[in-house]
Amino acid sequence: MDHNQQGGQPSSSTKVERKIVEKNRRNQMKILFSNLNSILPSYNPKELALPLPDQVDEAINYIKSLETNLKGAKEKKESLMGNKKRSRGGYGAKGSIIKLPKIEIHEMGSTLQVIVTCGVDEHFIFCEIMRILHEENVEVISSNSSLTGDSLLHTVHAQIPQTLLQFGAMKISQRLKAFVNGSMSDVETGPLLWDLEIGSESWELLDSIVTMSLPNP
Repeated sequence: MDHNQQGGQPSSSTKVERKIVEKNRRNQMKILFSNLNSILPSYNPKELALPLPDQVDEAINYIKSLETNLKGAKEKKESLMGNKKRSRGGYGAKGSIIKLPKIEIHEMGSTLQVIVTCGVDEHFIFCEIMRILHEENVEVISSNSSLTGDSLLHTVHAQIPQTLLQFGAMKISQRLKAFVNGSMSDVETGPLLWDLEIGSESWELLDSIVTMSLPNP
């Protein structure tokens, strides 16, 4: 009997083990698909889920769009950094002297005043300052820009939340100064790294799903 069992059909215990392995594989697949869907911008747990092939197609398209956006953001960043380096060279296209951007930050209680002087072609500096303030949950009360000779003068008045008064103001000032002074800080690289992490995580989930879908050897 033992000889026939070894050379013939698998034992009942082997069948049970295979069923358990297959059940665990299916459960793991469900978890992976759920994690993958949670990353997608259109994900809504209250809505009926799409068929699995459609979920995979949507995930692939989303990841590709992330990669395209990341590539464009990197190119834009390189272009902006190139403009800053050329500006720091001292001369513009027509031989005029280009002044380095300057920043002054004044703290008056919970009020923050930011004054930035930069070239007329460096409007991105003002945009980035506004983005940093918004990211730090600082309320912008007013902003004004004026042309002074061959330079732009930006003045921003903002309100610092009470929870940030002790150490937050110092952190905000450091971030603003680091950016204007050309430091490669998280201000410039943070959003790009975040997109890259999302894309990498999505590809890893897809790879895991494909691997688990393959039959066991």
